[in-house]
Amino acid sequence: MTKILWDQSGQKRYETGCDHGVLYLANTSGAYVNGYAWNGLTTVTQSPSGAESNKQYADNIVYATLLSAEEFGGTIEAFTFPEAFTRCDGTATPEAGVGVYIGQQARIPFGFSYRTVLGNDTQANAYGYKLHLVYGAIASPSEKTNTTINDSPELVNFSWDFTTTPIAVGTIGGVEYKPTSYMQIDSTKVTAGALASLEDFLYGTAGTDPSLPTPAEVVALFAGSVTSVTPGTPTYNSSTDIITIPSTIGVQYSVFGVDVDAGSFGPISASVMVTSRPKAGYKFPAVVADEWVITFA
Repeated sequence: MTKILWDQSGQKRYETGCDHGVLYLANTSGAYVNGYAWNGLTTVTQSPSGAESNKQYADNIVYATLLSAEEFGGTIEAFTFPEAFTRCDGTATPEAGVGVYIGQQARIPFGFSYRTVLGNDTQANAYGYKLHLVYGAIASPSEKTNTTINDSPELVNFSWDFTTTPIAVGTIGGVEYKPTSYMQIDSTKVTAGALASLEDFLYGTAGTDPSLPTPAEVVALFAGSVTSVTPGTPTYNSSTDIITIPSTIGVQYSVFGVDVDAGSFGPISASVMVTSRPKAGYKFPAVVADEWVITFA
């Protein structure tokens, strides 16, 4: 045993800042495969709720204490937001007009990631950072105030409260985990290579689009069980109008956002977009073709 010492050099740690915000929209299969930079992010407030104790009495004493289900929500504040977020905020754009918006429409769920800075007394803000991953979020209607420009002008600070619906985690290392809406990764405690692989997913690379991996996929990255795989190229027969989706281990193909199995697809009657993404336990090389336009002949 050693004696406890306080405030030793290098152990005065803190957390600050908020940056690298990314919005993710899900395809029809529920995978967060479309990522958009969230510029102007000012504040993210986490507001978990639930986990309240409910005492059960018997024999005139507390017999057991039960906890209610825990929920995750919060508030996002920013000076601006990605164009794609308008659908999450209940705003639709008619096909006939760009820049024309209709409010009070259906709100779609979204994923979200952001980064906070970790510092200490020896390295200041260069000590490290945390990545925060949010799943299944739904934004609530929010108040927006515009004021006249005066001698002390301020930017409009948009704000959205959000709630979440947890997604499955599954069994990892023989342990069954409950569904979750939130994960965090501490850069000072994980391997640099695995962290770089996760950031390739979150922010995209020269050859792949940004995406938000599932909790199980995130854990697999840091468990050292990730295999690099290059997606095969779909082929098109103009005589039959059939697309052949290759059978590539570790690759999921989609046609216009709908996941499809390997084999024949079609016949098609118009040009389509085929995309691919790595499955759990796999990743693509930094530069790779992951989408193809099949031109209908």
